Amino acid sequence: MMKKFEHKFVEIVPDNIESGVLYISTEYKTAIHMCPCGCGNEIATPLSPHDWKLTFDGDSVSLYPSVGSWGLPCQSHYWITNNIVEWAPEWTKKQIEHGRMEDKQNKEEYYGKKKRRSFFGLFFKK
Repeated sequence: MMKKFEHKFVEIVPDNIESGVLYISTEYKTAIHMCPCGCGNEIATPLSPHDWKLTFDGDSVSLYPSVGSWGLPCQSHYWITNNIVEWAPEWTKKQIEHGRMEDKQNKEEYYGKKKRRSFFGLFFKK
């Protein structure tokens, strides 16, 4: 069964979110939706250079990379491409562990470079 999201750009995500709606707050740099598997859990995807990227083509939205709900019992894994859920293969515990390790390393590298740049920026002004 094909699952499709409607997208709504909002400043603040409502307290009670609707199933099938991807709420996007550019001010708070996040996209939130109910898990498309129907388990009823809320999924938050922070938008940043080291987390998820959102594209809007004027008609639909896409999130990249895939969303893996590894901390939930359903462990859903999917992409949202042009408002449509594309189910991804299930991951093993080893794959999940490896993905989490890569995420952690990417964030450490990103923030480490950012700190070094700002530190050197104090001494090397243009």
